[in-house]
Amino acid sequence: MSSPALAVEQLSRRFAGLLAVDGVSFTVAPGEVVGLLGPNGAGKTTTLRMLAGLLTPHAGRALVCGVDVQQDPLEARRKLGLLTSSTGLFERLTAREVLSVFGQLNGLSREVVAARTEVLAKELELGAVLDRRCGQLSSGQKQRVSIARALVADPPAYVLDEPTATLDPLASVGILELVQRAKAGGKAVLFSTHRLEEAEYLCDRLVFLRAGKVVAQGTPQALVERSGAHTLTAAFLHYARGGGQAA
Repeated sequence: MSSPALAVEQLSRRFAGLLAVDGVSFTVAPGEVVGLLGPNGAGKTTTLRMLAGLLTPHAGRALVCGVDVQQDPLEARRKLGLLTSSTGLFERLTAREVLSVFGQLNGLSREVVAARTEVLAKELELGAVLDRRCGQLSSGQKQRVSIARALVADPPAYVLDEPTATLDPLASVGILELVQRAKAGGKAVLFSTHRLEEAEYLCDRLVFLRAGKVVAQGTPQALVERSGAHTLTAAFLHYARGGGQAA
């Protein structure tokens, strides 16, 4: 088997004495989509931020394509496409300019950035907004630009935190198709979502967090069966309400 593209090993993080993430471990292989699930406050976003190098863990480590995020953060970030729950776009720049800036920050030539921009504009239906300032875009359009920004350097691993949260159902389909293409292309995708139908449709495996701990992980079908439920929604409620054990 190939080495995992993303690895989280016994990660822990405290905030003002609160143990928000407590010994979390999981992996994502190339060509695999892993869903990160759990109720609000379970530690999902904190885990993703440590994996991306935005927060320092108090214990454990995170690896991106074998690179320790804390020891070599710049190299790790070059291998990671990160989408956070906030778009954080420069509102005075056009979408095209945002992609150009971030592509060049990742070491891409202007020609390569231009080619990647055209590919992403087609995949994410951005053609009509590429030359509009980000401050003039709708929330859904901003989200699609933010996704394009995360993927402009064509990294081997994606971390997507609620990528469809602000999108309507039709626009969401485009994101799901993008994730499927990424998987087919050998990318590793860690996908955090509250939309269980997306998790069931996309994910090869699921990691369920509750109170900062991994309480269950496995295929969607395995988690449903282990919970004694008949649907993923019912399994979610089972694990969220105290079912399962720290894994």
